[in-house]
This record gives sequence, structure tokens and C-alpha cells, in this order.
Amino acid sequence: MTASTKTALITGGSDGIGYELAKLFAKDHHNLVLVARSTDKLAQVADELQRQFGISAKAVPLDLTAGLAPQFLFDQLQRESVAVDILVNNAGYGVFGEFAKIPVEQGLGQIQLNVAALTHLTKLFLGPMLERQSGKILNVASTAGFQPGPLMAVYYATKAYVISFSEALANELKDSGVTVTCLCPGVTDTGFQGRAGTEKTILFKKGRPMDAATVARDGYRGLMAGKTLVISGFRNWLLAESLRVSPRKLVTAVSRKLLNRAE
Repeated sequence: MTASTKTALITGGSDGIGYELAKLFAKDHHNLVLVARSTDKLAQVADELQRQFGISAKAVPLDLTAGLAPQFLFDQLQRESVAVDILVNNAGYGVFGEFAKIPVEQGLGQIQLNVAALTHLTKLFLGPMLERQSGKILNVASTAGFQPGPLMAVYYATKAYVISFSEALANELKDSGVTVTCLCPGVTDTGFQGRAGTEKTILFKKGRPMDAATVARDGYRGLMAGKTLVISGFRNWLLAESLRVSPRKLVTAVSRKLLNRAE
């Protein structure tokens, strides 16, 4: 096995965009630390990438919605002398439905994973990067973060946080040797829709979803180039730009319409 001097940690690395990112890192000879809840699938992916690319891939089954999980992960890697050169905060989920009708644990769970765990992991792994004056962080947000999202109010709000946090942090770290990139996919064909319950919405049915491999490639290239914000797909970029100048009530109304069920 050929060891690389660079290691990338990817949360949500067992499928979707996270899995496609893992393949790109492995292809460029980065060792991997893959984190996800799915023990068997995660081990399968790690074994696959090790065999195919001759890198080291460590599988860490972990539920990041648990408050102490980020510290547990960091401490474990510290004990094993695994230095993380690239942190990819990709894990996240959404729940479809009116906020008043969604169980409180589902709303708070989204905030814990999409916001709190992302922030905590960034804080933990940023310190060693700054000491080395070298490192990269990729936070996966969404074009959902550019607008309010009735029927997915918490999810859209969490992605707005990720965009704002990433852009601010990128500015703070200017000239430090550490870069922060925020990837904003639009509708993407992954397992997200099944978990969120959005497969039958107008947004997914008529939104021409992008494939996860294309989105991952855009994010990977942007990360390596040190870009702060990457919006995957020209149509998504155009939409995000138009939202900046559109009346907020209109943006919210259109967003609500797209999350209605397709007939």
C-alpha cells in the first residue's frame, strides 16, 4: 500500500456527494478517514477505495448528531497520530414538512448535524492546521441556503448558516495557509431526497437534478483552487445570483411553491 503524506477526513463519506469526493481524493493519492453512521456500508467503501487506489482508508462509524461525537472523533485520531490535512464537512440531512408538525427531535437533529457538528469539527481540526500553517476545509452547504424554505424551514436555515460561517471564516484565515471553501449544490440525485421525503416535490420532479459525481468534481476543483464559494452548475449559479436582487416575499413564495407536491 502506497501511503500519502496528506489525509482527508470526510463526514457522510459512505454515499452521495461524500462518496464521490472520497473517490476524487483517493484518486489523487490522499489517505482517507471516512465517517458515517452506516457501519457495514462505510467499511465496504473504505475497503473498495483502498483496493482500487492503493491508499489508506480508515472507516469510523459514528453518529455525529450526538453532541460529544466530534470531540470523540478528534481525540481518537489524535491518539492514533492521524493528522488531518483536509476536513470535509459533508454530513447533513433535511426533513420535509411544516415546522409545527415535525417532531422536535427531527428539527433539533438537523441543527445538531448540519450546524453544531460542522462548527465543532471545524474548531477542533482548525487548530492543528493553523499550527502547521497548512490545511483546507470544505463545508458542503446548498443553494437552499440563499433563500427561506417553507416546508423545510430548519434545513434551509442551517444551510444559510453554513454559507455565512464559511465565508466569514475564509476571510479570517486569509494568509494563514488554511483555506475554507463552501460548496453549494442545487438539487442533486442522492439518497437525500429519500430521507428528507422530497422525492415527489416539484423541486425534485421538475428540477433536473445534477449527478453527485459532477457536483463533487466541482467542489473538489474549487477546494484545490482555494475558492471561497462554489455553486455547482450554471443554472444554480444563475438562480443564486437572481435571489440576491429579488424581493424576499417573492423568493419565499416561489420557494414554497417548488416544495409543493408535483401532480
